[in-house]
Amino acid sequence: MTTIRQLEYITAIEEHGTFQAAADACHVTQPGLSAQVRQLEDLLEVRLFERGRKPILVTPAGREILGRARQVLAAVGELHEAARNLGQPLAGPLRLGVIPTVAPFLLPTVLPEVRGEHPDLRLELHEKQTARLVEDLERGALDLLLVALEAPLGDVATLPLFDDAFLLAVPPDHRLAHRKRVRDADLAGEAVLLLEDGHCLRSQALSVCARAGASEMGDFRASSLSTLMPMVAGGAGVTLLPELATRTSAALDADLRLVPFTRPVPKRTIGFAWRRTSPRAEEFETLGMLFQPGARNGASRRTRSR
Repeated sequence: MTTIRQLEYITAIEEHGTFQAAADACHVTQPGLSAQVRQLEDLLEVRLFERGRKPILVTPAGREILGRARQVLAAVGELHEAARNLGQPLAGPLRLGVIPTVAPFLLPTVLPEVRGEHPDLRLELHEKQTARLVEDLERGALDLLLVALEAPLGDVATLPLFDDAFLLAVPPDHRLAHRKRVRDADLAGEAVLLLEDGHCLRSQALSVCARAGASEMGDFRASSLSTLMPMVAGGAGVTLLPELATRTSAALDADLRLVPFTRPVPKRTIGFAWRRTSPRAEEFETLGMLFQPGARNGASRRTRSR
């Protein structure tokens, strides 16, 4: 009979790339892990991995089995969560994934409120780009995501928390620096600095640029918003910044002019996302109410909805 431990071992091999690294992560010996994997392969009558390579390759049959193994492990995790939550909601560990364009700007404000309201909750924070967060959520490695809901998230439950409007950031001597508001069309011909591939904010900014006739500066892509700000201040180009990021010390220290857009204002919606099968939906909704007022300094509140 297939065991949960065997499923944990094969998913660890896929994640870490070698039997030894997987054994270390699972706190077992490498021979013991290998024996369990061979036993599972014999039981299923399929080869899961191409051995003798580093990193180890998953066979076509192995990809199918591993996908189902992640689903089983996620369901087992939800079973444990449901049992734990029968005793006390918002207590114990909660693995929260957050995108880099939100984490440093919102969490320092919100987390003290969360700790004050729910002292028994242990938030484990994971900061990654959206695609990787979604993968981790699907395989059960994360419980909840804090992301831009416009990004591709798959079949998940979502809770919108607030709208985060985009502002045009320009150097002080730029032709648009003293405008009260700008239109998309005002960006025509501008060189726009954007984040590197993988950031959902990049695709949202690109859609604004496409409507405006602006072009991305092709020889520069920033890894973070904090990198974009001084580049714009130095005259390298212009950029779009989410309002959430504009009240930080990095934004205040940079010599920028921040100009709002006319309506309809380009924006993103920040919210929670979780597996539809999770038993903790009510907890996530309760937690979401703390994230709404925590965003007052950086974004407009949005009425909570499902």
